Amino acid sequence: MKRRPRSFYVLAVFFALFVLFLYGPTVTIGILSFQGPQGGLTFPMNGVSLHWFRDLFEQQAVGDIWGAFRRSLALGLLVMVTTVVVSVMAGLAFRKRFAGSALLFYLAITSLVIPSILVSLGVGLIFQQLGLRVHWATSGFGSQLTWTLPFGLLIMFAVFNRFDRSFEEAARDQGASAWQTIRYVVLPIIAPSLIGVALFGFTLSYDEFARTLLTSGSYNTLPLEIFGMTTNVTTPVIYALGTLTTLFSLGIIGVFLLAGWGMARRRERLGSDAGKGV
Repeated sequence: MKRRPRSFYVLAVFFALFVLFLYGPTVTIGILSFQGPQGGLTFPMNGVSLHWFRDLFEQQAVGDIWGAFRRSLALGLLVMVTTVVVSVMAGLAFRKRFAGSALLFYLAITSLVIPSILVSLGVGLIFQQLGLRVHWATSGFGSQLTWTLPFGLLIMFAVFNRFDRSFEEAARDQGASAWQTIRYVVLPIIAPSLIGVALFGFTLSYDEFARTLLTSGSYNTLPLEIFGMTTNVTTPVIYALGTLTTLFSLGIIGVFLLAGWGMARRRERLGSDAGKGV
């Protein structure tokens, strides 16, 4: 057996430290959330139990955890759907050059380099100056789109740049209308990329703090609620909340990955059946 060079072990140790740096805090929070009723916020642990998870489902003395969760979930779904629809439409539109397309593209992605807190401040001020109510479902929704749409647009532009238009030409040769071509040909082909855009849209919105800070109005989303709890909650219940929200995020990612895998398998099966038919 050939012996590995020393550089391999050096890089392996570096990679292990990198992974520990990324996930160590999350693992620590997960461990501390299982402390006993007398547990604190630091090690060593004082007993092991599910006490703080049960405490989450009881009436809380401070905050509105489950209300904030419902708001973040609704906002995340709204942002996800809007990001997917607008990204696909923009991707189709940018397949052909038109006047001002380059300027419009750069304007669309400029928000990625603007500090998030400035975007939040600007959107909030615009709503106030227009006499509109600052609310998580309106101004918060708009500020989060400045974060999710650029990612969706970049993904769709990359997808359509390498899209084989011969499939569309074949559909039109068979008498399909423009809408039928998009619905039955284009969308099924780019479906895995749409799942990626949807995942970006939901997760970026669900975890967003800075762009929602000054645009949520009187009601907090979950990231804002957790931040507020850090100043007045001194029990591991905040760790239990962090653990559950992390598991929820991982579950959402798992659902999207399974959906993508299922679509890929279905496409392979349809291709195999078509080949057998030939």
